[in-house]
Amino acid sequence: METENLRGLFQLLTRRFGLLNKNCCSAGGMDVTLVQSHILYEVQRQHQPSIQQIADTLGTDITTFSRQIQSLIKMELVQKTPDLTDRRISILSLTEKGMEINETIEQQMNDYLNEIFSTMNEFEKETVIRSLTLLNDRMKNSSVCCTAPF
Repeated sequence: METENLRGLFQLLTRRFGLLNKNCCSAGGMDVTLVQSHILYEVQRQHQPSIQQIADTLGTDITTFSRQIQSLIKMELVQKTPDLTDRRISILSLTEKGMEINETIEQQMNDYLNEIFSTMNEFEKETVIRSLTLLNDRMKNSSVCCTAPF
């Protein structure tokens, strides 16, 4: 496949996944941006991580990331507390409202993916998942672009 066609395929995939939308989802009457959605997901997944851990995972500089955290605190989705062993470190956790919003987004994404996969047979599903896993592994090991620790 030619590089230009491959790029076009990824451009289309990005648009169809809604990754260019200002808000990726609405949940609980709130609009949540793609970045905010990723933060909520990682805070839940990592269970009480530090601000720096999440910024590193998302490959975001700490200044930009701090603004995102402040907006999530104002939305009452995330809370920030000092680490008990080192007060210079702030620990993040989801509020009750944040957990509900995260679960709603999770359900919306699962519904969307299930709808897509429902049109495929078992072999096609396994092929797509195996291919995405392989692509993700190779991207993670690439020295060229967009590397973030996972």
